[in-house]
Amino acid sequence: MLRRSVFCSFQKPIIQHFCNVVPSQDKLSVSLSTRNGLPEISVPLPSKHILCKFILKPTSNTVSDFLRNIRNEDKGIERAVIYNSEKVQIAGSTLLGDLIRDDFMLRLNDDTYVVSALDLGPFDNENMEKAYSQLKSIVYQMYTTFNAEEFALEREKKLLNELENIKEELEPIEQMRKTLAAKAERRSSLVMWGGCAYMALQFGLFARLTWWEYSWDIMEPVTYFAGYATAMVAYGYYLVTRQEYILPDVKDRSYLIGFYKGAKQTQFDVIKYNQLMDRIAQIEMDLKRLRDPLALHLPITPPKSPYN
Repeated sequence: MLRRSVFCSFQKPIIQHFCNVVPSQDKLSVSLSTRNGLPEISVPLPSKHILCKFILKPTSNTVSDFLRNIRNEDKGIERAVIYNSEKVQIAGSTLLGDLIRDDFMLRLNDDTYVVSALDLGPFDNENMEKAYSQLKSIVYQMYTTFNAEEFALEREKKLLNELENIKEELEPIEQMRKTLAAKAERRSSLVMWGGCAYMALQFGLFARLTWWEYSWDIMEPVTYFAGYATAMVAYGYYLVTRQEYILPDVKDRSYLIGFYKGAKQTQFDVIKYNQLMDRIAQIEMDLKRLRDPLALHLPITPPKSPYN
């Protein structure tokens, strides 16, 4: 029997295949087998009267890819559809690995071919997931062995250089900040001591008026209104600042007012300073992670016992 091999090509290299010329007296049918560990399907092309074999990729190709390649080999095919054993059309997005596990029917124009299922063996989904997980583990181990230490050293050197540059840029700004912080601290201390001096002066004045100048009967309503005025001041402070009149908070607010007032006068960039400090903190955290014993695959030093 005369047989001629014809290699076929198409634009999208999704499924590899080759075609054989079959005499007209032979009965053409679709067969499914394996070739070099991959599924192989033989499909008769109606217009060319040849048997074309397609190498399938179960995990990456779909039914649409398979039918598209059949049409590319035989332009005379007007209709190419795949049905399951219950004559329900298979969606084009179905993977070929799921398709060939069960019997199905291939219709080309007016001809319908019944295709028997093929045992995929290692190509089923469960085994493929296990193999993929093992492959990822092997790749990770290879990357760790060959590149992790070199990458860590290069990354550490880069971070140290960046940290040195940032600290050099931050040094004059830090000096200016310390000067502003010292002035703001003195201002807040003066405010707190001023309040203490006012209360001591008020106490001495009321004592003098009560026991030397006047009597308690006269000074009692005066002290009442003075205390009520103090309560009004505290309530007004809350209305303005939306904070309770608590002495530590009052001191902190006075410090911030003095600091930002001085920063505005000296053109100190608070936003830039905060950004530099945040970057330093991030770099130090990255260096700590790179030098961690787990990252360097070193034994972890056990904690010291408090009883030693």
